[in-house]
Amino acid sequence: MKGFHKDPLAHPEELIGHVYAYAAYRLGDGHDAEDVTSEVFERAIRYRRSYDGSKGEPLGWLLGIARRCADDALAKRRGSRDEPEPEEIAASGSVEEDTVRRLTLDRALAQLSERDQELIAMRYGAELTAPQIAEVMDAQTNAIEVALHRALGRLRRILESEDAEAQVFGSGRV
Repeated sequence: MKGFHKDPLAHPEELIGHVYAYAAYRLGDGHDAEDVTSEVFERAIRYRRSYDGSKGEPLGWLLGIARRCADDALAKRRGSRDEPEPEEIAASGSVEEDTVRRLTLDRALAQLSERDQELIAMRYGAELTAPQIAEVMDAQTNAIEVALHRALGRLRRILESEDAEAQVFGSGRV
């Protein structure tokens, strides 16, 4: 039986970290993720009386709010301007290599469907387990596990094709 929490925001420290990590996976680190995190907690404070602990844990409730806020932020981003492609960075050290890896991952994630991006953000951004994701998405755990496995397979294929392409173009062979 799930615990009933009278105040879903009684212990916000860990919840803030999970919500921010989820938002950062969906929107990228920085001010957009911070803005979404703030908006989530503003809405949660405003509507905290609507929280029903018998329907799930506070994190699931907050991530439901975060999904809507992130979707709104992405829609605004698409509507207001075209995002420029990240510039290629010549890697010469660990910080640069990490940056290139992150840009490559961001580009690969952008090629996935919104559902795949959502699943990966919940699993690796918010660090939720498959049962927790199932609760947030109102789905069966085994369906989430299969969907996540398939999403990761698609991501892996994109990354492998980008790696192969980089090797061809990087070696001067075309």
